[in-house]
Amino acid sequence: MKRILGLFSIIILAAFTAEAQTLKFGHINSDELIQAMPEFDSANVKLEKLQKELMNTLELMSVELNNKSETYNKESKNYTDLVRQTKEQELVDLNRRIQDFQTNAQSQFQNRQIELLQPIYAKVDKALKDLGKENGFVYIFDIAKGGLVFYDETKSTNVMPLARAKLGLK
Repeated sequence: MKRILGLFSIIILAAFTAEAQTLKFGHINSDELIQAMPEFDSANVKLEKLQKELMNTLELMSVELNNKSETYNKESKNYTDLVRQTKEQELVDLNRRIQDFQTNAQSQFQNRQIELLQPIYAKVDKALKDLGKENGFVYIFDIAKGGLVFYDETKSTNVMPLARAKLGLK
């Protein structure tokens, strides 16, 4: 009887080992892959150009504010009340314009970044999923982001129903 149990255990272990050997797992550093793409270089050049343009405009606005502020500080004691109030309001308005510009520039830069990089990410995502299917991978993990890029639903078991049952959830 012990021999039969031992033989049965060896057969089961061999079956699990053979099954485990057919499963293919993969990993990739998606950041490295994306940075190697010519589209990424092109997008970076465009983003750097936009960033420089926005920074130059902001710098010009800041210089204007500083100049007006210095002039006001030097000459304010010579101004009448009406001129002083007008100059102060000019400074407040210019400061508000600078703040609005910063907010709008940041938003514009982020939108442009999404517009340029989203197609690259989508292309890489599709390529990795196709690669996974074509080469029989069960899972492909992205070591750059610590996540799962691809999994074969036919070879992977969704354990959610088991976990819900284990926790007594419906």
